[in-house]
Amino acid sequence: MTSKLIALALFSATAATVSLFQADQTGGGTNPATHPPITAVAGEQSRIEVVFVLDTTGSMGGLIQAAKEKIWSIATTMASAQSAPEIRMGLVAYRDRGDEYVTRVVDLSNDLDTMYARLMDLQANGGGDGPESVNQALHDAVHSISWSQDDNTYKVVFLIGDAPPHMDYPDDIKYPVTLDAARERDIIVNAIQCGQHGGTTPQWQQIAQLGNGRYFQVEQAGSAVAIHTPYDDELASISAELDETRLYYGDREAKEKQQRKIAATRKLHAESSVPSLARRATFNASASGSTNLLGEGELVDDIASGRVELSGIASDDLPEPMQDMHLEEQEALVTETAERRKELQDRIQALSVKRSEYLRKKVEETGGARDSLDDKIYRAVREQSASVGLHYEADTPDY
Repeated sequence: MTSKLIALALFSATAATVSLFQADQTGGGTNPATHPPITAVAGEQSRIEVVFVLDTTGSMGGLIQAAKEKIWSIATTMASAQSAPEIRMGLVAYRDRGDEYVTRVVDLSNDLDTMYARLMDLQANGGGDGPESVNQALHDAVHSISWSQDDNTYKVVFLIGDAPPHMDYPDDIKYPVTLDAARERDIIVNAIQCGQHGGTTPQWQQIAQLGNGRYFQVEQAGSAVAIHTPYDDELASISAELDETRLYYGDREAKEKQQRKIAATRKLHAESSVPSLARRATFNASASGSTNLLGEGELVDDIASGRVELSGIASDDLPEPMQDMHLEEQEALVTETAERRKELQDRIQALSVKRSEYLRKKVEETGGARDSLDDKIYRAVREQSASVGLHYEADTPDY
């Protein structure tokens, strides 16, 4: 049976060489694009929806790299609230008119792997004239993102950049107008200034004030905590094994979507740093992270939860190597996969506790990290999310 499990993993990896998620929303013209948001269905579980509005011009290389390294620890920190909220993340990358793009929008999703794969593609380039297209970026963050409309969702934007907005574009929708709309939708907008450009500070402070958010200033590269622990390599390795326990089923459209997710996972394993993969492992082993790990149409989880019965799934909808198995063989494979997944998740959770304690001690030895990007984001989240009933006990974020 183990050989059949390996065969399934190899098949999924081969099929995932299809092209990876291409749905860029790119604003390249004069007026900020307005796309009617898709309203998410309200649910009882608390939810965090966070959109990072990130300056990707040439001066932001250090911060972009920090974002690539820290996005998983930010997700883990957000997931540590007592109610284990659902985490959805989105991204608006921005530059300026005349650059390769003005904005690129990645909509909110609980598939953080795919969002992260898009983040990995971002490089610092362009800009150079001082002000950037901050107005359009904020407009897209409010109007081109599918924000939920229920009352139990903490909706937040983190604007991160080092240059002020162009206020001289006559056809731009200026940020005070956009922030009026954000307040009406209960979207909080925080402003994180990188560096100490004097012309940026008053604008960023006003954006935070009008957005009912907080203003922070960090070093140009973000001052994010970056420590490689003795547990990272093993966590990264186990995480890759855990990913191979996913068995996807469904019709052709569902399988195409699943293959895009697998492709995103393969990309991040190939291109991410070991510490970043370790942070992802910790998040995926959490209650909030299971949705990112599994995605939609994962056979083992759907059978365990009672959403489907194996005998009721059409043969053509099963993973291809399972289609020629007898029902008893299929059931045995699902059981073996579930047991293997539980074993790997338990190992990740145990190692994550050790990793967290190691990092806590290392950070304390250096005098703390109150000025880091990690800490500033956590303090904002802990304070602001209380309005939807989320409670964080830890004094410091997950690093």
